[in-house]
Amino acid sequence: QERLVESGGGLVNPGGSLRLSCEASGFNLKFYTVAWFRQAPGKEREAIACVSATGDSRGFAMSAEGRFTVSRDNAKDTVFLQMSTLKPEDTGVYFCAAPSVPLLSACEEDPGRYDWWGPGTQVTVSS
Repeated sequence: QERLVESGGGLVNPGGSLRLSCEASGFNLKFYTVAWFRQAPGKEREAIACVSATGDSRGFAMSAEGRFTVSRDNAKDTVFLQMSTLKPEDTGVYFCAAPSVPLLSACEEDPGRYDWWGPGTQVTVSS
């Protein structure tokens, strides 16, 4: 069974950094587009960034521009979200997601385009 799992969340002071990781079981993540989403309390799930199966990355959230970077390490079969200069408004549960179709070159912002989701990892930015 295909599963994703996120790690790396936690409590961090404003201005700090975190690196989230997304790993898969049941399939080779390196063949799939992976997107990161965030859900803040009381808000809808928001697309943050994506890296395609071909390695092209795309940012979706203007609030994260210049601060968050998505990347993948195919040797480790892992996708990362490097977050820096964190702000309290970055607080939320962060999810990674992948479509069930491999080798897609495009990144989609619509969460409905993704079939496999991790349980999420909590990121709290607070002093």
